[in-house]
Amino acid sequence: MACWLYEGMLLFGVVFIAGYLFGTLSQTRNALDNRHALQAFMFVVLGIYFVWFWSKGQTLAMKTWHIRVVDLAGRPVSQTRALARYALSWIWLLPPLAAYAVGVPALTTLLLMAMWVLLWALLSHLHPRRQFWHDAWAGTQLIHQPPPARR
Repeated sequence: MACWLYEGMLLFGVVFIAGYLFGTLSQTRNALDNRHALQAFMFVVLGIYFVWFWSKGQTLAMKTWHIRVVDLAGRPVSQTRALARYALSWIWLLPPLAAYAVGVPALTTLLLMAMWVLLWALLSHLHPRRQFWHDAWAGTQLIHQPPPARR
């Protein structure tokens, strides 16, 4: 959880710079203008960030907490597998998004989203290795990798 929170703090800078770049290049004057294009741009930027770092083995937050993403054989993941992991990691968002798309009020959608995230986390306990399903489907796993011994 600490790694996840640290990753969020780091991503704040990535999202801020990408949003500033998008706003400047598209000359967006109002935050609601080009909203869907900005969301798609952010999805791509975050995809590039995660796929690039995961194919190298770990993000900065993962490095801090000695976590590495590898395939099931323990090898570094390819960019294709990292892309699959990124795409599959968004599956948890689909049910609340579908509820909002069919007209469920925003507050109810937020409540559904919170319940779904809790359910998604609990479903990981059904996996034999207790990993999230997007990792299982992508053929990846998170491992603890202690730092090299100091001399």
